[in-house]
Amino acid sequence: MHRTPHAARAPRTTPAPRGTRTRRTDHTRRTDRTHRTAGARAVHVRAGRLLAAGVLAALAAAGAAAPAAALGPAPVPATTDAGTPAVTWSVRPGTPDGPDGRLSLRHVLDPGASVDDAVVLDNLGERAATFAVYAGDGTLSEGGDFDLPPGGSTPADGGAWVTLGDVPGAERQADGALRVTLDPGARATVPVTVTVPADATPGDHPAGVVAELVTGEGVRLAARTGVRLHLRVTGEVTAALAPQDVEARWVPSWNPFAPGTVHVRYRVANTGDVRLAARTVAELAGPAGVGAAEHRAELREVLPGQSAWVEGDLRVWPVVRAAGHVDTRPWVVGDDVVDAALRTGSASVVVWAVPWSQLALLVVVVGGVVLVRWRRRRTAALVQSRVDAALAAAGVPAAAQPAGPERSATTPAGADDAEATPAVPAARTDTA
Repeated sequence: MHRTPHAARAPRTTPAPRGTRTRRTDHTRRTDRTHRTAGARAVHVRAGRLLAAGVLAALAAAGAAAPAAALGPAPVPATTDAGTPAVTWSVRPGTPDGPDGRLSLRHVLDPGASVDDAVVLDNLGERAATFAVYAGDGTLSEGGDFDLPPGGSTPADGGAWVTLGDVPGAERQADGALRVTLDPGARATVPVTVTVPADATPGDHPAGVVAELVTGEGVRLAARTGVRLHLRVTGEVTAALAPQDVEARWVPSWNPFAPGTVHVRYRVANTGDVRLAARTVAELAGPAGVGAAEHRAELREVLPGQSAWVEGDLRVWPVVRAAGHVDTRPWVVGDDVVDAALRTGSASVVVWAVPWSQLALLVVVVGGVVLVRWRRRRTAALVQSRVDAALAAAGVPAAAQPAGPERSATTPAGADDAEATPAVPAARTDTA
């Protein structure tokens, strides 16, 4: 007969008497708890999906606008509803004969002079589309890309000097912008005239011409592309960068044997009148140059009168007070020609790097030493008190007890014992 091994046999169970309550095993309770947890998670997931759908619906009803795309010569596709062909278009420098291979419009003009140019708008999509074509002042996005303010903004610098010519079939808007509708594969050449005021200041005046897709009145997708206008007015120019609004914040390390972190943040301002790239360096050190550290960064472009933020971390030891400086070193961008000295800007920075973790470690070490000494003294005092109590219980006079572990140099050895213990006469033994 085959017998089931002891480890594989099921444990015997005794049925509960009638009228008593049977408790479920831990396994059953865990299984029920697992089912309830899974059900709760499913409810949370469904609630999260419903909440996300509600937020999207609210955004669509409110007509939220997507961020504008950075300017560039590459074609830009715009997504549409399912089943509707996408719209793809491009804007490039050119002539009435078509694009001429340039990447941007570049002109150097005297005050009061003007020049004629053109951009070519192509509808590369599979359906007709309407575009708003307008000019504006050049700016930089947070990522450092060249861009223009959104449509409807009033230009105040180089963009105000740009006039768009007439395009057959286009509608002229009140602000000078054009509303151009193109069939699939159609092209329109937009004349561009740049007129520099007679009192214009020398230097760079960045601008651009963009074509933005015009959609319905619901959700407005601000998808656009354009052509950059490098416009320089002749005259004596200044090329200078300066660090401004320098901030330094000390973050100590929890490890007393590791350096802390100094978070540096500053703004690189173009205080000249030509665009420049920047190489920046932030340096910090303790007294006598102890624990020197630095952070380097590069900015590919900073426009005149504008600025860009730089952030970085420096590994600095807690030297109580760390001091240094932030330098901004300019250099020429691309094919630009700058007939001026490149001026480096500098700003001092000071941060208090208090060694909190090291001080805490010192407090712990000193406290430990003091505690150990105190415990030793307390233990010695306790032992001495017990010895004194034992001697007193044995009838030893208190005056005969030694005052301390060290004996007097003038007291001969064994003197204390002779005084404390009475002499016992030797026993006489009589012999026959």
